[in-house]
Amino acid sequence: MRHFDLSPLYRQTVGFDRLFNLLDQAGGVDSASTYPPYNIERTGENAYRVTLAVAGFSREELTIETKENTLSVKGSKEQAQPAEGREMLHQGIAARAFERRFQLADHVIVTGASLVNGLLHVDLVREIPEAQKPRRIEIGGGASAPRVVETKAA
Repeated sequence: MRHFDLSPLYRQTVGFDRLFNLLDQAGGVDSASTYPPYNIERTGENAYRVTLAVAGFSREELTIETKENTLSVKGSKEQAQPAEGREMLHQGIAARAFERRFQLADHVIVTGASLVNGLLHVDLVREIPEAQKPRRIEIGGGASAPRVVETKAA
């Protein structure tokens, strides 16, 4: 059984639509899209790097876009015609077009990208807005107004 019915949870929750959509997407694993291979690594407390193996693609043939909470990396390469007098006997180097999408958590933004030795590195950082960072409320005595004390996020 590979399918889970989450509909009973929809009736009992409010504001978790995005979470359930992500679970639905994760349930439908697409094993056909394994190209190009990639790594996701944590480079700091709130920093990440996505590395894609895009050998044979130039900067001009790659496109990186973010829309809402999705990072999309596209590569398109024109099929080169073999030079006159040459015949391709085996083509093991992939040069096909691709699109790879990654779901980003809230407040994760792309800070840069680089193409080095056939590897496309996309650097990401999570920046939590000040309004959403935890804060401590001091308990006062008597009729004084509550006092807010800022704390550093863990």
